[in-house]
Amino acid sequence: MNNRADGPAPVRDGACSPWVLRDYAVLADGERGAVVDPEGRIVWLCAPRWHSDAVFSSLIGGSGYFAVEPLERWHVWGGYYEDGTLIRVSRWVTSDSVIECRDALAMPASPDRLVLLRRMRVERGEARLRVSLDPRPGFGTDRLRGPRLEGDVWTARSSELCLRLLGAHHASWNPESGLRGEFRLHKGDEHDLVLELATGEQASPLEPRCLWARTEEEWRGVVPDCSGLAAPRDARHAYAVLRGLTSSAGGMVAAATTSLPERANSGRSYDYRFAWLRDQCYAGLAVAAHGPHPLFDSAVRFTAERLLDDGAGVHPAYSVDGGPVPEEDTLPFPGYPGGSDRIGNQAAEQFQLDTFGEALQLFAAAARMDRLEPEAERAVTVAVDAVRDNWQRPDAGLWELEQRWWTHSRLGVVCGLRGIAQALPGPTGRRCAEIADVIYAETRRRCLRPDGRWRRAVDDDGAEAALLLPLARGCPSADDPSNAITRAFIEERLAEDGYLYRFAHPGVPLGEAEGAFLLCGFTMALAADHLGDRTGALRWFERTRAACGPSGLFAEEYDVRQRQLRGNLPQAFVHGLLLECAARLNDTSSRSR
Repeated sequence: MNNRADGPAPVRDGACSPWVLRDYAVLADGERGAVVDPEGRIVWLCAPRWHSDAVFSSLIGGSGYFAVEPLERWHVWGGYYEDGTLIRVSRWVTSDSVIECRDALAMPASPDRLVLLRRMRVERGEARLRVSLDPRPGFGTDRLRGPRLEGDVWTARSSELCLRLLGAHHASWNPESGLRGEFRLHKGDEHDLVLELATGEQASPLEPRCLWARTEEEWRGVVPDCSGLAAPRDARHAYAVLRGLTSSAGGMVAAATTSLPERANSGRSYDYRFAWLRDQCYAGLAVAAHGPHPLFDSAVRFTAERLLDDGAGVHPAYSVDGGPVPEEDTLPFPGYPGGSDRIGNQAAEQFQLDTFGEALQLFAAAARMDRLEPEAERAVTVAVDAVRDNWQRPDAGLWELEQRWWTHSRLGVVCGLRGIAQALPGPTGRRCAEIADVIYAETRRRCLRPDGRWRRAVDDDGAEAALLLPLARGCPSADDPSNAITRAFIEERLAEDGYLYRFAHPGVPLGEAEGAFLLCGFTMALAADHLGDRTGALRWFERTRAACGPSGLFAEEYDVRQRQLRGNLPQAFVHGLLLECAARLNDTSSRSR
């Protein structure tokens, strides 16, 4: 447990003081996510969907939150997720009581209606609790009107949302500061709060026991048994995170948040509330390493739909329902400390060649599992044509940088083409093999140094961790000497204290320009295993999976020196690669693939 000796973080003008990122937890139901701080305050929630405006935006210096917290200032906090779920239990220990608050977004979820469940229980002693609800729709530009209490349910509405709150009939509602109330619980007592936000008025009863029962049943059905995998508890948690971030429309957001800093005051703060096709493919391939699962089918379906809709002009990112990502804009907030108030993402307009390679690898996995539907098979042809016509174009690559002839993008599409060639023998397979051979030969000619090491790009000899992913997927083949040479060079130049960085920034030591990239640590584990170094693979896996907060959530980056998370959370592709490592590094997994 941790403590904040001066008591709960203060609330000023509808905003809560921030905590370090590792201390937050996240609730998610597939259609939206909520961020919970250690004091039981929900400080981030967009409604009704991931990419909607926030109702609670205190996380990034805005206004609005929903709190349940002990009145006694002298307490320590802790918490945990119930196994295989995103049901979060916050726990507070005071001088004479132990209090738990069980939180979840109700499932199954609806895109136009969210239900947030909060159940307080006193395990020992007696406790006084405070409930505070200050909704600020539209990132604080809208206010709820006409709050009124009808029986045990508060109702109110904004220009776009209708609110109902069950369980706070003892509280009062101030037009400026929202709802406030206190209540006392004795040992064994429970008290339920149910918050509903919807695009229209709802008539269904807010029945806590039924809502909790359905949510628990849904989680039991969507997260599989992982007892045969390496790190089974973490693998199940990874499944739960990926499921929580995946919409019923198929899209999986990269993370639940926006503008959390990757490096303080550096301008590197982005909106990740959208579905990147590459990230979706990573997650789908990770699930495929374990076995058939609805998350895999969702990834295949969503990726195929985007390719069929947009062809060679496919965007790197979309909203979870396949819509466009809005242009970048800013909000009138100070942002999370060191971050910004940015919404929208300009990367959606980039050309990223490797996205086609990852999509083809995903479709190849579907074909091997006999799960390639006709729509996805048509998408294969679209992707192959796009690669054939565009592979020589400079692209932004995995790291979404300047347009260059990145080596990893070319090797990635070769992986995808060869995967299809093996999975779909016949004319399609032969065509893919021929295109792959042409791309590989030219990439080898331009990007392989005489000493057998792969360059970062055609004009850059530096170390590049992005090369580990195609290497782990089988391009070049496992017996090619360039694999071991390249992997050793990456480890020599980009590793520090067991963590791996993306690439070196000229003139800046590792760790000062940015944090270690956790995706890279897991891909190093996969690459080591692919090359027969199981001991090295396990070492990288164990070290990298330690870089999470108390909630078990990973961000994109890890500050090795300060042992802190950096960037938006939870980062979907990091959890996906953890899952793939857990599947491939279990005791019965074959080392040769």
